[in-house]
Amino acid sequence: MSLNNTPSGERIHIGFFGKRNAGKSSLVNAVTGQEISVVSDIKGTTTDPVSKTMELLPLGPVVITDTAGFDDSGILGEKRIGTTKRILNKTDIAVLVVDCITGITNYDNELIRLFKSKNIPYLIAYNKCDIRNNIQCGINEICVSALTKYNINELKEKIASIKISESEKHIVGDLINPEDVVILVTPIDSSAPKGRLILPQQQTIRDILDSDAVAVVTKEFQLTETLKKFPAPVLVITDSQAFGYVSKIVPENIPLTSFSILMARYKGFLETAVKGASAIRTLHDGDNILISEGCTHHRQCGDIGSIKLPALLKKFTGKNLNISLSSGIDFPENLSDFDLIIHCGGCMLNQREVMSRMQSAVNQGIPFTNYGIAIALMNGILERSIQIFPDLLELL
Repeated sequence: MSLNNTPSGERIHIGFFGKRNAGKSSLVNAVTGQEISVVSDIKGTTTDPVSKTMELLPLGPVVITDTAGFDDSGILGEKRIGTTKRILNKTDIAVLVVDCITGITNYDNELIRLFKSKNIPYLIAYNKCDIRNNIQCGINEICVSALTKYNINELKEKIASIKISESEKHIVGDLINPEDVVILVTPIDSSAPKGRLILPQQQTIRDILDSDAVAVVTKEFQLTETLKKFPAPVLVITDSQAFGYVSKIVPENIPLTSFSILMARYKGFLETAVKGASAIRTLHDGDNILISEGCTHHRQCGDIGSIKLPALLKKFTGKNLNISLSSGIDFPENLSDFDLIIHCGGCMLNQREVMSRMQSAVNQGIPFTNYGIAIALMNGILERSIQIFPDLLELL
């Protein structure tokens, strides 16, 4: 996968924050080398987050996001500040843009407090140093000018030098050996993207190939014949919505799991998802369930989040449940009204945002699970689907 095609969820997210008219948008334009943000002397020109993907060595593929001023005012201003705070949930590196003429204000100090509370590494860029150039900068500070481009390259280098704590991650590669055969069951129905596979399927195939193993891709109704041709796969991975069907075909001696379960591990919340799934067994009439997806797409008649999963929940529990849906960045801050949250695999979200959502639920005492775990439980195959992770079996 080339740098240009790297999904947003696999990129390092860099957010530019600060007061109105500090020069955030001008600085973002200077760093990216493109006019991606509208620049004006009028306060509050940036009303919604604006993002640009690019390569920033040695970090690699990144997403750079311009945000609304943190001192915005009025009813709309409060909403914009709320959106800016949500951007923090997926920010891996923060750049606080300070107008060097006015210096650091209470709004800037509040942002610094938020950076620290969320463990976001940050640096301070004092902008407009073409007007005032006698600022004494500390280790994580730099004087720049978006207007004259002074120290812009140095700013990029300073951002790129920030260490991001990341261990090598695999979707499935650490579970298999070279030459192993892995069968991937990928239903192609009305909700499948035309002309391509969904991202978790693409990433899994690549991880298998990178491990020098063999990926065999088949549709669910072809699985029986596929197993005759490849009778000894080390693992079968299926789309969650075909879990029940596939589990009846795959012999018990062959490990079986789903793309969604593997993505939960990849994003770091599998253990929490396994624990949270048990809440499905104790749901009552009138309980509120949030089904949340990280991406936004046109929901069709066979949509798993809005149609198939709610139907399976009501059939399994026999209860009259209240189902709410969220997608994209619209994940509620206040989760107290919900009795259970079922999240997608999070392939379109970076790990920091997925973990932020999970932690928000945990902090508020709300069970948190995901599509694959929930569907496996309701099909009676949860234990089987996580047998490849023996440490999790004791959670059941």
